[in-house]
Amino acid sequence: MEKEIMIRSTQGLHAALAAKVVQTASKYAVDIELHYHNKIVDLKSILALMSLAVPHGENVRIVARGTRAEEAIKDVASILG
Repeated sequence: MEKEIMIRSTQGLHAALAAKVVQTASKYAVDIELHYHNKIVDLKSILALMSLAVPHGENVRIVARGTRAEEAIKDVASILG
């Protein structure tokens, strides 16, 4: 399951936003990743997520696998988009 969204935060994917995303993604027993350009990172790793330095207005893709993948994607997308 996957969903493409645009980063709406005017500061891009900053530390506080990344922390909130990691906290939300970690609630789910799913494999969940963020795809940005040619990079793929685990959404449960704040260091990996911060390493992307995604700016405002960029499109990213959230990909999840597992029994609650759709719910996990919806929750994470609501924070990022």
